[in-house]
Amino acid sequence: MAFVIIQHLDPNYVGIMPELLQRITHMKVFQSTDGLIVKQNCVYVIPPNKSLSLLNGVLHLFDPVESRGLRLPVDIFFRSLAADMHEKSIGIVLSGMGSDGSLGLKAIKEKNGIVLVQEPASAKFDGMPRSATEAVIADIVAPAEQLPARLIAFLKYIPIPSQDPDIDSKNKSNLDKIIILLREKSGHDFSLYKKNTLFRRIERRKGVHQIDKITSYVRFLQENPKEVDILFKELLIGVTSFFRDAAVWDMIKENILPAMFDEFPHGYVLRAWVPGCSTGEEAYSLAIVFKEAMDKMKNYKNLSLQIFATDLDADAIEKARKAVFSSNITTDVSQERLANFFVPDPEGYRLITAIREMVVFAPQNVIKDPPFTKLDILSCRNMLIYMEPELQKKVIALSENTWNLLPVKPTGTFM
Repeated sequence: MAFVIIQHLDPNYVGIMPELLQRITHMKVFQSTDGLIVKQNCVYVIPPNKSLSLLNGVLHLFDPVESRGLRLPVDIFFRSLAADMHEKSIGIVLSGMGSDGSLGLKAIKEKNGIVLVQEPASAKFDGMPRSATEAVIADIVAPAEQLPARLIAFLKYIPIPSQDPDIDSKNKSNLDKIIILLREKSGHDFSLYKKNTLFRRIERRKGVHQIDKITSYVRFLQENPKEVDILFKELLIGVTSFFRDAAVWDMIKENILPAMFDEFPHGYVLRAWVPGCSTGEEAYSLAIVFKEAMDKMKNYKNLSLQIFATDLDADAIEKARKAVFSSNITTDVSQERLANFFVPDPEGYRLITAIREMVVFAPQNVIKDPPFTKLDILSCRNMLIYMEPELQKKVIALSENTWNLLPVKPTGTFM
């Protein structure tokens, strides 16, 4: 492994962390510089007044865009790490104030990387560890002094990452048993979800408990119903953010919505559906973009938008309804949008009522429950990729009967 240390530092602080760490480790310790190649068994420390990213195993320094105020160097690096190293990425959050790191951990989880968090009760400042455990299901939560041994033990129990793990007949049989246990406990059927995705998530949970055989993990699930709940949450992969893939949202705002507005009659109420909405960021992004597009056209037709947002995860729906998000959404939400659509909240930022009231959230199983109908917009992103082709076709067939019979081309499915 290579180790990268990200601290929250005063911009004018002269860092001595490399010298301090070098006294207590045989590994070589470097202060990160532009273009430095990351090597195993080395330690790299972020310099003051910089953000740090990774591309093809090479470190790159950036001057912070923010002249003052909130900076999120941990989120920036974690996201970069996840994009570069995928399932080989490991994110560790230690004592610190604020919520920096929690969004980045979601990105690592999405890529099937590993997440460790210092037990909040053992931290001098519990803000970052607590926010991390609320944002994702950490693979390991323990006091800081226990994390190294726990991580090494964990890595011994998971296989070398592979794009196509071999699922033989014996593994397939045990995988089916796990799917049965999940169905009995949650009521949801994962039999048509991609087997490789299921298998990788199960391998992670085996590693957490240092279980080497899948047959033993089946038995562990039978004896520990709470583990079934955790595995269910892991398989939902509830990763989302505001204005994900910014170019898509720019296209919707500048091209698609104005073209639709020209076709709709005065006073028309558009209907949109966001399946797999997770904690609501995508649905709220659509509401904000709609409001911006309408304001630009002076809303001369008095149009409005009703968004139905659904997800399998009832806990995620509850979070979405609160419309309160941590302060690190500034990574994805511009200062102008923060000022126009959010108000400060003790937990970060709360969406204004005008945006919140455009969205109706509800738990829904998109496979079994009836779809919403008479739609003008269907926004489905990062959901179908986890399904087998048979299930993809079934879901798409359901959506084909949801469109309004107006002379307007639907915006289609954004992936």
